[in-house]
Amino acid sequence: MLLGPGGTGASPRGGWRLREPVRAVLLERDGVLVEDVPGNAGPGRVRPADGAREALAPLRLRGIRTGFLTFRPGIADGRLPEAGVRRVDVRAEELLGPFDVRGVCPHAPADGCHCRPPEPGLILWAAGRVSTAPTDGAVIGDTGAHVEAARRAGARGMLVATARTPPRDTAGQAAPGLRETVRSLVFGRTSLPSAAPVLGRATGRARREGRRRRGPRGAAGRTAGGRRSPPGAGGVRRGR
Repeated sequence: MLLGPGGTGASPRGGWRLREPVRAVLLERDGVLVEDVPGNAGPGRVRPADGAREALAPLRLRGIRTGFLTFRPGIADGRLPEAGVRRVDVRAEELLGPFDVRGVCPHAPADGCHCRPPEPGLILWAAGRVSTAPTDGAVIGDTGAHVEAARRAGARGMLVATARTPPRDTAGQAAPGLRETVRSLVFGRTSLPSAAPVLGRATGRARREGRRRRGPRGAAGRTAGGRRSPPGAGGVRRGR
């Protein structure tokens, strides 16, 4: 089998076949799973993104762990209440079903944290919470920074097109939607353009550095099951 970019194989009939199935999929909450409403702290404004329910169904049917991540710099400067972020998380689960883990980066870009893309801290933390090696997981986001964070963590990074995807991140090609991207993970075939590759593994040094890094606030995280991570885990604030 011919190897494609980032550990994929090219099928003789076209498309791509993943080398191994994934055990966990982490998705960007805002824009990918629910409609992106900047600064939203009200559950009444939460709306599922197009195709989100349909995309999650085959993952859960096959026992693939799922989680979502969100990046809310408004928490850092006081514009966004942390309790409001948790309420939006709860509403997202009510609309889309239960997730195995959810995490939030509360830092502003200028804070220099290690959980905000393209840094891999939040991905590494979430993978640990679902007892999955990053190399056995995939991350679906709507910017090149999310894909790069996945690469640094050692996971498979996949880009989906949303209203906020910068044109430069798709290299002028049409990026796939969420349902098509999930199908490529579940069934091992996709017509993803080269601008939205399934990326390969990061170096051992990058993985070790990602595991050591902590955000400057040392706040805690929480899984969907209610278990808390130790303080400082990936610079993550409590998810609920």
